[in-house]
Amino acid sequence: MVSVKAPDHYANVMAALNAGKMVLSEWPLGKNAAETRELAETAQAKGIRTFVGLQARTAPHVQYLRDLVADGYVGDVLSTTLVGSGFAYGGTVDQSNIYLLDPANGATLLTIPFGHTVDALTMVLGEFADLDARTVTRRTTVRVAQTGEEVPMRTADQIAVQGVLESGAVVSAHYRGGLSRGTNFLWEINGTEGDIRITGPNGHLQIGPITLHGARGESSELAELPLPAAYELPALADARTSPAYAVGHAYAGIREDLSQGTHRIADFTHAHRRQQLFDRIEASAKRD
Repeated sequence: MVSVKAPDHYANVMAALNAGKMVLSEWPLGKNAAETRELAETAQAKGIRTFVGLQARTAPHVQYLRDLVADGYVGDVLSTTLVGSGFAYGGTVDQSNIYLLDPANGATLLTIPFGHTVDALTMVLGEFADLDARTVTRRTTVRVAQTGEEVPMRTADQIAVQGVLESGAVVSAHYRGGLSRGTNFLWEINGTEGDIRITGPNGHLQIGPITLHGARGESSELAELPLPAAYELPALADARTSPAYAVGHAYAGIREDLSQGTHRIADFTHAHRRQQLFDRIEASAKRD
C-alpha cells in the first residue's frame, strides 16, 4: 500500500509496479493527468491488479443510496444539488499541510474532498455529459496555525460546477474551503416520485459519517432511511463515526475482488477516468 503525501505517490507506486507488485494507492493516484495515465498504462501493460482509495463509493450508506436510486425510490432523477466544505483550504492551515496550498502537488480542494464526493455522485447518478465550472481563489493568504505566519494561497478555495448528466439530470455543486457556521455537507437528489437528502458534518464524504433522509409518493416530509444490515460488516457496525469505517469496507471489497475475481473496487484505470473529469472542470474554468 502507498500511503504517503500525494506528491510522492507516483515514485512509490511506479517502483512497486516495476517490482511486479499489486498496489493499493491512496487518492489521488498522481499529481496530474499525465502521472495518473502513465501509472494506469504501466499497470495494464504488466497485467498487475491495482486499487485506489476512492472509498466513498464503497461506504455502506453510499452503496445503499445507489441502490435506492437504481430501484426507483425517487423515480426519474430530475436534478441533484450539492454543497460541501473542504475543512482544509480555509483561513488557517496546519504546518504539515502547507503543501495542500500549491496545486502542483495535486492535493487540492478539487481532487480530494470534491473529488471523493463527485466520484460517489457519478457512481450513483451517472457521468457528466456536459459541464460548466468556476474555480476561484478568494483568500490570497492563509495563516499557519502553529506560527501565525501568512503564506500564499495558490490553489482554488471555491469550486462551482453546473452541468447535465448522461441521464439528463441537472447538477449544481459548490465546494468551499474551510468550514461553514451553517451547512458543511448537503446533497439532495430530486426525482419525479421522491426526494433523498444526504447530510454529514463536513465535505469529506469518504470519511463520513453521513445520514440519509427520504420521502416519496404521498409523503410530504422527509424521514430517516436507516441503513439495512445487509450493507454493513458486523465488525464495523460500532465504527460508523470513525474514518476507518469506509476504509474498512473498502479493504473488505479488495479481499473479495482478489478472492473472487470481481472488480468492485476502483482501479488505476478508473483513477485516470476520474482525473479526466477534473481536467474538464479545470479547462472549463480557464475558458471562463
